[in-house]
Amino acid sequence: MSVTIIENEPLAKYTSWRIGGPARWFANATTADELREALAWAHVHAVPVFVLGGGTNLLVRDAGFAGLVLRYRDTSLQLRPQGERATAHIGAGAPMAGTVRRLAAQGWAGLEWAEGLPGTIGGAVFGNAGCYGGDIAGVLQRAWLLASNEIEEWPTERFVFGYRTSVLKAAQTQPAPIVLAAEFALQRADRQALAEQMDRTAAERKSKTPWGSSCGSVFKNPPSTSAGRLIEAAGLKGARIGQAEIAQKHANYIVNLGGASSDDILALIELARERVQREFGIELVLEVQIL
Repeated sequence: MSVTIIENEPLAKYTSWRIGGPARWFANATTADELREALAWAHVHAVPVFVLGGGTNLLVRDAGFAGLVLRYRDTSLQLRPQGERATAHIGAGAPMAGTVRRLAAQGWAGLEWAEGLPGTIGGAVFGNAGCYGGDIAGVLQRAWLLASNEIEEWPTERFVFGYRTSVLKAAQTQPAPIVLAAEFALQRADRQALAEQMDRTAAERKSKTPWGSSCGSVFKNPPSTSAGRLIEAAGLKGARIGQAEIAQKHANYIVNLGGASSDDILALIELARERVQREFGIELVLEVQIL
């Protein structure tokens, strides 16, 4: 077996919240064949599987996960120019922000809205990541997934993308098909103009991002408003439970002040939901996954 499966791997270090207990089993895979091996091992041992991306949109409970956590680590990038247009074939394990900067430095636009966006390409496709006027659905041409042990090519339409979701994220059975690679449509652009635009995005992101470990936005924005504004209007900025706090700088962030437990985070999530429902009659929907 070419893939190494280890036992009792702490998951907190793989999540941006820096929270979470151990995975009973854990493996990194760099090829589709290694993924197949790990999935076959899990099937033989009758254990559940969770596929972990960049850990930026995830809360792992302190009890950990009594199954196999799989990370797919293909970070390849193949650029195929065709005059003023190009396609970028990117491995699902590639970091979103770093890949975007790499493409922009070569004068290719299409993903520049994702400057500073945490996580991986695979995770971004899984959840239709988006910000600053762009999202994955708008630039993805096709993707390759491992489904039922076979590699399938999916057109964009098959993902049934919605606001911060896809058919993969909405799947009731796990693991859902696993994203192996994605292809994006790019256009030639002025490098300096791209750099300036991304500098502005970075500055705006920094101005809104609280200090400390967090997952970014906890809740999806309801129609015609934002979750952060609702939580702030409900008087919850700065609310603390244990070592977790609803951020003073942006109320749709919950920050780990150091040593927060998953229960601390979940208690603040429920507090925000209850208060916003009571004050405004709006039900907040989680953007973050809970493992």
